[in-house]
Amino acid sequence: MFGLGIPELVVIFVIALIVFGPKKLPDLGKALGRGLAEFKRATQDVKESIESEVRSAERSIDMEKIRQDVEGTEKENTEQAEKKEADGHGNA
Repeated sequence: MFGLGIPELVVIFVIALIVFGPKKLPDLGKALGRGLAEFKRATQDVKESIESEVRSAERSIDMEKIRQDVEGTEKENTEQAEKKEADGHGNA
């Protein structure tokens, strides 16, 4: 995680035990656990929000491509119809 091994964690635990005492240490552990759980939940919410925005942006890009394709097809059809009409009038 942070490059901490068992020896480092034991040293941290002993220092915390000396500083805070055996009665206060369980309360500190609970508070730390709750804080970490809340942080994890908040980061998960941010991650989900970002992923949702990315999916929304991808959908809008796809819709824009579809709209451009439809407009291009309509333009081609109009040009072909005008060409046929011009050819038809030229032959008559």
